[in-house]
Amino acid sequence: MRTRKLARAAIYERSIAASVARIWENVLDWEHLPWVHRTSFTAVRVLDQSANGWRASVVTSTPRRRESLVEVQLDRAALRYVTRTVEGDGAGTEIWTVLTPSDERSTRIQVGFDVPENEPARLDAIGTAYRRLYACLWDEDEAMMMRRQAVLDEAALFAPTSTPSLPLGRLDELRRRLPLRLRHDGHELRLVELDGEVLAAPTICPHLGGPLDDAAVEAGCVTCPWHGYRYDLRSGRCVSGKPLVLEPLPRVVVDRGEASLTW
Repeated sequence: MRTRKLARAAIYERSIAASVARIWENVLDWEHLPWVHRTSFTAVRVLDQSANGWRASVVTSTPRRRESLVEVQLDRAALRYVTRTVEGDGAGTEIWTVLTPSDERSTRIQVGFDVPENEPARLDAIGTAYRRLYACLWDEDEAMMMRRQAVLDEAALFAPTSTPSLPLGRLDELRRRLPLRLRHDGHELRLVELDGEVLAAPTICPHLGGPLDDAAVEAGCVTCPWHGYRYDLRSGRCVSGKPLVLEPLPRVVVDRGEASLTW
């Protein structure tokens, strides 16, 4: 329920290629804001969270660094949620998003921007800025949710084979092709070189399926671009404080100059 008189600055509508379940998952995922939306958010510090929302200190990137206290509340029964700015820049603003399922993998969204402003010219400018911002945010979120759904779909269909090994050819020739992406025994993986050793690295983050395909190898670790989780490629362990481990992968074995993937 609204606590003060607000004026509607604009409405943004579009279809999203994601289910309501993926959207709820995305809305509750405050951690991705400064990573997936790095051009819009600089930092987020959660203060409280539950199955139906969260409250956090959020720092925006543009047009200048601004900090606000933001809360998100889900009304699952009504298929809607509200994002309120409680304190700081934009205090009093309420952004209401209504979800209308189109089918199992598509949802129509309507976003209303209600702000504590009554001057027509200001309202129009604020509405234009919000529509532009949310077009960018939903583009980025849609790509994330589609990838997440694809990872879940593949996991549901995956049937491992019993292939014991995969020849990779001469090691010197293999090194010239690195980093090399391939599939083996139902797993997608990437071959990289670390301190002179060729390793098999996963392309999927074990958290929410984020893409590690092109993640740079730095100090023996890769970082997920969705949430900033860092993983040690040798141990597989997450080194950024989360109880996560990369999926087990085959080793690259070299025998007389010939390389192969072996479980």
